[in-house]
Amino acid sequence: MTGDDALARLAAVIESRKPAAGGDPAVSYVARLFSKGTDAILKKVGEEATEVVMAAKDGEPERIVAEMADLWFHCLVALAQFGLSPAQVLAELRRREGLSGLEEFALRKAQQREGERG
Repeated sequence: MTGDDALARLAAVIESRKPAAGGDPAVSYVARLFSKGTDAILKKVGEEATEVVMAAKDGEPERIVAEMADLWFHCLVALAQFGLSPAQVLAELRRREGLSGLEEFALRKAQQREGERG
């Protein structure tokens, strides 16, 4: 099993919890998040990101992993909210593979400038 498989399986479960797919907010945390809407989902992503930072500052490896898992989970919920998939994020990471971070940043800046002129 690969990380891609685990993310795809989790994404499928998240999709199945959408109210439109029969997810019940009374019994499913994910369905409840979806029923509250985009702002609630994004708020949870922000909260979890902050918890990752706090755990990292404390230097507790087990807590960092646990908080990162919470963050990734809520990011998957956010992706589903926008009709996106982990496969799309993984494809983007693969596209960036081999590029230095500075090259990637410069490329995005150039693309942004082109878009503003566009």
